[in-house]
Amino acid sequence: MTISVILPARNEAGGLDRTLPVLRACMPGAEIIVVDDGSTDATAAIASGHGAIVLSSPYSMGNGAAIKRGARAAKGDILVFMDADGQHDPACIAALLAKLDNGYDMVVGARDWSGQAGVHRGAANAFYNWLASRMTGFDVKDLTSGFRVVRADKFREFIHLLPNGFSYPTTSTMAFFRSAYSVAYMPIPVAKRLGKSHIRPLKDGIRFLLIIFKIATLYAPLKLFVPVSGVFFLTGLCWYGYTFVTRHQFTNMSMLLFSASVIVFLIGLVSEQITSLIYRQ
Repeated sequence: MTISVILPARNEAGGLDRTLPVLRACMPGAEIIVVDDGSTDATAAIASGHGAIVLSSPYSMGNGAAIKRGARAAKGDILVFMDADGQHDPACIAALLAKLDNGYDMVVGARDWSGQAGVHRGAANAFYNWLASRMTGFDVKDLTSGFRVVRADKFREFIHLLPNGFSYPTTSTMAFFRSAYSVAYMPIPVAKRLGKSHIRPLKDGIRFLLIIFKIATLYAPLKLFVPVSGVFFLTGLCWYGYTFVTRHQFTNMSMLLFSASVIVFLIGLVSEQITSLIYRQ
């Protein structure tokens, strides 16, 4: 089985200078692809100098876009995705590949609390893991980890679903669970990144909040819409009971809540059918 290692990079000259020599030593026969996402520093030159294949874009398209470009260009049967900022240890790849050989389709490197970039990021990731575990019925240990190995043919089935932003790990993981492809997690150490993070707290915080809803609608929409529909229905029923006892009336508010309950449930049914069509293959 041939292996391709894909590193999305945007202004990661320092991280690549540290990571690529170690990566080459650990994976001497692997194809190494650095996707230069519109960098303004020496990212492309350093990657090329270390013998990596460089795919450059004239402007930044996003982390997910870099992953998609790298996956399309890779020739390996196995794809290894890792960050270019020096956080991920190339020495861990061998253990991830060994786990993949046990019959899994994707193996994800799972960070512990010490590997999270701050308390707020750690708390948010813990919530994503909990929600994804509830939705899928599997113990999701790190939904947003960018360090993973995966079978190339299966990963490419879902390239059209991946966003251009930072949530490609979430989307790909949920897509694998939804399609009954096996996923495993392995604990990994995480070093302090070199350079400045490209995540913007306010804008990306709102975007990560939307990921919560995307997780639910991507995997099993009815698991999200049915509880919401139930809340509207029970609220309408309680309000009707109150107005009936106090005023002997069926109010417009009760009708509105009952109608909202039905509408939300029907939207859930339509979303479930759309999701089934997306994963039909």
